[in-house]
Amino acid sequence: MIDPVNCPYYLISRVTLVVTSALKEGLVSAGVGDVKPAYLGALFALWKEDGLKVVELGRRSGLETSSMTGLIDRMERDGLVERRDDASDRRVQRINLTKKGRDVMMPVLEAVDQILATVFEGIPEEDLSKATDVLKRVLASAHEGNP
Repeated sequence: MIDPVNCPYYLISRVTLVVTSALKEGLVSAGVGDVKPAYLGALFALWKEDGLKVVELGRRSGLETSSMTGLIDRMERDGLVERRDDASDRRVQRINLTKKGRDVMMPVLEAVDQILATVFEGIPEEDLSKATDVLKRVLASAHEGNP
């Protein structure tokens, strides 16, 4: 029988829930409650390069294209992004930040930095770096279809 305390899947799931909860609370406290933790990957990508195609935004934020529609719907509802038709291909939509989506960048980045510093307080930088490397390898392996 698997012991949850030593099961990587269980631990990753629990950490995800705890950090997501801390991010939700921290973003609300920072006055940017319209930004949900689920939006962060897409926002980070758009803050680097605005006007991405939906497929490219999904790739850069680590989400499947099928998941992007609902996410973009919610981000649009919250006033952070808007869909625009591509000038050179009518079949393609680009996702652009709204003024609000641009204006929340610094408060969100500051809040995320503060929240993560609190969540990971007391954990040596070397350990965090190793954990990050391991998680990147897991994602790469899963992406390549090698469980």
